[in-house]
Amino acid sequence: MTRCIISVGAIAVATAVAPLGAQSLADVRKQYDAGQYQQVVGAQSSQDPRVLYLVGQAAQKASRPDEARKAYGQLAARPGSDPWHGVGGSALALLASDTAGAVQAANEAVARGGSLAEAFYQQGLALSVKQDMTAASAAFQKATELDPGWSYAHYYAGLAYSKIKRVDLTASHFQTFLKIAPDAPEKPEVQSILKTLGAR
Repeated sequence: MTRCIISVGAIAVATAVAPLGAQSLADVRKQYDAGQYQQVVGAQSSQDPRVLYLVGQAAQKASRPDEARKAYGQLAARPGSDPWHGVGGSALALLASDTAGAVQAANEAVARGGSLAEAFYQQGLALSVKQDMTAASAAFQKATELDPGWSYAHYYAGLAYSKIKRVDLTASHFQTFLKIAPDAPEKPEVQSILKTLGAR
């Protein structure tokens, strides 16, 4: 009887773990949007660079910097002509507190991948650390235009616009963020900011 229970348990664990690497971007984003960072980090074996990027972001949120470095390192190891090389390099530079290197790598990613939302998003993150919120807000805005369904592009656009006192754009992006990610851990913070702004 014990042997049977262990076998069933092993099968259940194997079944639960096996599909992680094959998760779609939409599935991983739903988990990320709900603050399920541990589950997102479990998708580390994905070959999709967009999923790997989210794995790195989730690892950072889960205070697992080694796993973030691993995910970003996989992106940075791509050929130099690939915009993901710059996205990964920029993320690694931010982890190493190299703001100038992060901005440079993100700028290169944008130059190589003008239609890649993650390149602009990473550029926005790097520019935010540099405290250039005008440029950061433009980068996040471009990311939301390229991928309107990416909740955290809207979240960071809202934050960046709030720093440059663009109340209208702050409210718009935060409202979109809440529609896309109603269970996000940042929901109370965003609702508080919207209330302060007089938006609902």
